[in-house]
Amino acid sequence: MSTDDQINDRILRELSREGRLPNTELAARVGLSPSACLRRVQDLERRGIIAGYRAVISPRARNIGFVAYVAVGLARHANDAQKAFERTCLAAPAVRECHNITGTMEYLLRVEVADLAAYKQFHADVLGAFPWIATITTHVVMDSPKDERA
Repeated sequence: MSTDDQINDRILRELSREGRLPNTELAARVGLSPSACLRRVQDLERRGIIAGYRAVISPRARNIGFVAYVAVGLARHANDAQKAFERTCLAAPAVRECHNITGTMEYLLRVEVADLAAYKQFHADVLGAFPWIATITTHVVMDSPKDERA
């Protein structure tokens, strides 16, 4: 690994921890001058390596008290069924993440709602209304000792 790659890796690591880090502080942490650091960050942005910056919002502030990972298996495996399911997920505010996965299920969703009653309604109104779902397996999040999603 070249020194340039190591410096870029340090920049990315620092920004992933604290996206609003001032350039002067970032430069000091990675051992560059502020101007050299800024050029590197801008290059990483231009090349799409840094795809964006996000605010991490407290679940409590969004009235989120129930989080679950939901594995969904489709009864119909045609491309149109998958695209229709993905559109359903895109339209559902409770679905915070939707991943097409390999294995015994086609999709893994991260669902965030206020409480169990809200999840039951989502389960019935969104998942239950989709015609090609064969299986649904819900894994309720009890705690998240490590969560580095931005």
